Amino acid sequence: MQDLLKELTSGDDVRAEAAIPALVDLGAEVIPSLLDLTQSTDVDSRWWAVRALAASPHARVDDLIPLLADSSPEVRAAVALALCNHPHESAVEALIHTLADEDQLTAGLAANALALIGSASVPSLLEVMGKAPTSIRILAMRALAEIRDHRAIPVMMKCLGEESAILEYWAQEGLTRLGLDMVYVKP
Repeated sequence: MQDLLKELTSGDDVRAEAAIPALVDLGAEVIPSLLDLTQSTDVDSRWWAVRALAASPHARVDDLIPLLADSSPEVRAAVALALCNHPHESAVEALIHTLADEDQLTAGLAANALALIGSASVPSLLEVMGKAPTSIRILAMRALAEIRDHRAIPVMMKCLGEESAILEYWAQEGLTRLGLDMVYVKP
């Protein structure tokens, strides 16, 4: 295992990526070592540790959630992507918070993970729609559109005619995906 971990942290992306399937094949026994690597002072080592955790069916969502607060935007994005591979409702609140990440890639991946979690995300996403800045509301609306939950219809309807064309687009897209693709006229 130590040789594989050295390959993972070698600084050579090809060698690191090649080590991941063998690390995953080690099963749950490699998880503690990968979690130790997520605490490294080296950003690249943390990123590769998260990348390997994302590939492992033995990774626990509860171990990934705290990593959304990493100081590196690259690591935070990798964690959000890992949560797309391991969607679970226990990550909803952390992912909702991550919608406000200063790194747009990380925020977008958090929205993707929320969409993959599905209906368990809807109440928190609806709450975001009532109080967040437009950039965050756009991500939340995109997730709601992808989830296709009828609880979002009133919020989607309210967003029609908004000043943000992107927000209006995702509201219309959500209504279309729910089978409500008709012409809406405000009296």
